[in-house]
Amino acid sequence: MSISKKTFGRLADGTSVDLFTLKNASGVEVTITNYGGIIVSWLAPDRHGKLGDIVVGCETLEGFLGGHPFFGALVGRYGNRIAGGKFKLNGAEYALAKNDGANHLHGGTKGFDKVLWHALMKDDALVLRYLSKDGEEGYPGNLQVTVVYALSDRNELSISYTAHTDQATPVNLTNHVYLNLSGAPTVLDHVVQLNADFFTATDKALIPTGELAAVRGTALDFTQPHAIGERIDANFEPLNFAGGYDHNFVVNGRAGDLRLAARVTEPTTGRVLEAFTDQPAIQLYTGNFLDGTVKGKGGKGVGKRGAFCLETQHYPDSPNQPSFPSTILQPGQTYATVTVYRVSAE
Repeated sequence: MSISKKTFGRLADGTSVDLFTLKNASGVEVTITNYGGIIVSWLAPDRHGKLGDIVVGCETLEGFLGGHPFFGALVGRYGNRIAGGKFKLNGAEYALAKNDGANHLHGGTKGFDKVLWHALMKDDALVLRYLSKDGEEGYPGNLQVTVVYALSDRNELSISYTAHTDQATPVNLTNHVYLNLSGAPTVLDHVVQLNADFFTATDKALIPTGELAAVRGTALDFTQPHAIGERIDANFEPLNFAGGYDHNFVVNGRAGDLRLAARVTEPTTGRVLEAFTDQPAIQLYTGNFLDGTVKGKGGKGVGKRGAFCLETQHYPDSPNQPSFPSTILQPGQTYATVTVYRVSAE
């Protein structure tokens, strides 16, 4: 195991941004920048041992600074949507940025994806720290966040999150890495299996209704493996609302226990990606809103359904849904969660 650092570029004010490379004994490499905590690339072997980049996104800092759909970034304070850009807590109402129509998405206008994290290389891992100050993007409390990226010789990338606050505040951290296991124009041939019997039903704006709906017998049933493209255009309201898969699935088992949430296989390369989490849920997103206008690696536009995301998380809009597991972090408590992505080939 090793970790190295080089300069990635500079921000408009001249501040230097770094790129870190995690490498294991098999030659698997993951590169991460301290701007937004973004996973820039991930070289993973196919069934013949050939390494290929499975991360979809930009290849330069300038690309990320030019605006992008959260490519590979850390998301916070609150991943996913908060209805109406507001919530009530301890008798006070807090107004957040409305950056997804009438709703708040992924931390707001300048969330954790657009800040420069303090970086430290420690024991072959990358440690990122950020202080989100009281009032930032409308959230209460000073929130100190630490994220640790580590790559194992088992080709596992672990992302460990911890946070502390001096005021009660919602916290729901995740990473929004976009993946394509083959490099093909779409991920429709990727085969997905989810360890989830229920999903959070939503309205047309993708805001939860409060109902946990069964996946059984629907186009959202991935309890057995199905290709992404097999049912993505089915005449099914939850799919119609999102233009494809953009749904929060309730992971079976006990939240707090690290367990398998998702398994994705790609038939032509044999690559397999598994996601393990201790979070209550995982969001499957299939790049429905990508339209080719954002230029990715090699200067190519990233088109519709050109990647998939598996965002481990709490339920969307939990601060406004009293029946959902709480996302409120109190002073004196520690927010702590871990997600592990494992790559292999078959």
